[in-house]
Amino acid sequence: MFCPQCGQQQSSGAIRFCSRCGFPLDGVIQLLGTGGMIPVYRNPDEPVQISPRRKGVKQGGLLLLSGAVVVPLFGVMASFGHSPFLEILTAFAAIICFIGGPLRMLYAALFEEGAPRPIYPYAPQMSAPKPQFGPPMQHQQLPPPPVRTTAGWRPRPNTAELATPPSVTENTTRLLEKEDRTER
Repeated sequence: MFCPQCGQQQSSGAIRFCSRCGFPLDGVIQLLGTGGMIPVYRNPDEPVQISPRRKGVKQGGLLLLSGAVVVPLFGVMASFGHSPFLEILTAFAAIICFIGGPLRMLYAALFEEGAPRPIYPYAPQMSAPKPQFGPPMQHQQLPPPPVRTTAGWRPRPNTAELATPPSVTENTTRLLEKEDRTER
């Protein structure tokens, strides 16, 4: 990487300041990392926007966890009060919290929109590539793709053994030759 102010070549990309002129290179490294697009920074006082998907999952989780507190509380009140209204209320609270909570999370995860992709206001607008008829256009910056032919294909060699093991008959023949020499 070169310093944009003085042109000094930097020894590594981890340097924060130019070694010759002292120019801060953090912004340059960030710019190169994002492909030349300037990132959008938000004000720390500005509230963070939550996507509908995340908001729905949070609502379902809150409903499920609140059921862990509300249903036992209503159950204790129903047991001491002996009121049929409190028993019905306890049953409805259990159904809404323990079934409705996971269903709300599932609905949010499957059908609601996620977080929007960041928009870079100073990014160059790229047009969609036009369909071409005929041979594809080659990029000048890239080398041509390698030509692959099936004629040069060969099976993979067996590299499991470094040397082929000797056959059984060779060892037996050697033993017989030794016995013949000792008998003479």
